[in-house]
Amino acid sequence: MSNSDDGIAMKADHYDTFAESYARENESSLFNAYYERPAMIDLAGDVAGRSILDAGCGAAPLSAALRDRGAQLTAFDSSPEMVALAQERLGTDARVLLADLAAPLPFSTGEFDDVVASLVLHYLEDWSGPLAELHRVLKPGGRLILSVNHPVIRPVVYPKADYFATSPYTEEYTFDGHAASLTFWHRPLQAMTAAFTRAGFAISVISEPPFSPETPPDLLPPDLGDHKSFLCFLFFVLEANTGQPADQFPA
Repeated sequence: MSNSDDGIAMKADHYDTFAESYARENESSLFNAYYERPAMIDLAGDVAGRSILDAGCGAAPLSAALRDRGAQLTAFDSSPEMVALAQERLGTDARVLLADLAAPLPFSTGEFDDVVASLVLHYLEDWSGPLAELHRVLKPGGRLILSVNHPVIRPVVYPKADYFATSPYTEEYTFDGHAASLTFWHRPLQAMTAAFTRAGFAISVISEPPFSPETPPDLLPPDLGDHKSFLCFLFFVLEANTGQPADQFPA
């Protein structure tokens, strides 16, 4: 996926430089293993026999979890190294491709029952083409289940930021000892929901879930106290309406 921040581009293969470190961190981190991924699995529900596309799969831990619950998995990522890790994890049980959500997708119209997009869309400035493509590859009534950075986070962390502006910001992370810079696009909730409806989706669920009850206590923030939830990501379940979405990639 391609992003820009004051003219600085994040190439589609950006994650290649720290793919293995990110994948290792993802396996056991609080935000991924005990918060975001369990929430996505819970929202997906009973997936036995359903054809699911994992859009921006990374090293495919969510794909593997859904496959183990009986889903028929197809996955893609824009990072060749992530695709290699996903293929190694999934073996012959799933189809894994190199593809970019910021471009037309190599899938047939109405091919999937569900699409999962785990912490992907917030890397993109423009959601119109990607959402139109995800709508296109879904069967009528199919679900898009997604998670993004919670929009309230940026004005909390950056009090001078304009909550209502769709704008980029870059943060520094350390994944299993490897330092990396990631650029995200903040957009207010109203911009998210407007993009969903323009693309032909109906909003079925908006969720701010608790962390998993299986979370090791030593992973939790020390000042959390007795609280069972914290603000980090925002989750949606969208239903693909019939008919052609309004926004498309340019022909």
